[in-house]
Amino acid sequence: YTLFVSFFPQLIAGPIIHHRDILPQFQALEVTPTNRKTFFPELFEHVAIGLTIFCLGLAKKVLLADKFATIASPLFELADRGELLTIAQAWSAAIFYTLQLYFDFSGYSEMAIGAARLFGITLPINFNSPYQAVSISDFWRRWHITLSNFLRDYLYIPLGGSRSGNVYLNLFLTMLLAGFWHGAGWTFI
Repeated sequence: YTLFVSFFPQLIAGPIIHHRDILPQFQALEVTPTNRKTFFPELFEHVAIGLTIFCLGLAKKVLLADKFATIASPLFELADRGELLTIAQAWSAAIFYTLQLYFDFSGYSEMAIGAARLFGITLPINFNSPYQAVSISDFWRRWHITLSNFLRDYLYIPLGGSRSGNVYLNLFLTMLLAGFWHGAGWTFI
């Protein structure tokens, strides 16, 4: 339990994992005289895959998200000072902020997944090309997958989900609590 709670790769930026998904992986990492010959070659494979995923996530964060921020942030600062933006500036701010947000979250998640894989632990994917979604519901199935699963399993379904009670109230309460989880300000709600 202590290892699960303190396993650092996913602690800050996710993905959100359930103990039932990771504890068996911790137990499988034990080196014994019977698995010694297969354990170390598998470990080298985990390290190679982990470094690749980590580097891809780092590239998303540094090369993409941070660059998009240099375009979006000044435009939001202009608007914050009360200056009127042109239509092109407003659309640019919205689009580049959207890309910055995605590549930040996706990059951090991939860095966590890669870091965990260095230790032989496989974490679930957290983003599945959400901007290729064909509908809003498809988008939510692809965006921050582990948070959506957590909200579904621990809030929406216990509230009654779509089977009991007021479906819209259950959904509203779930999203309200998700807003509080992101930050205790009205902008998050």
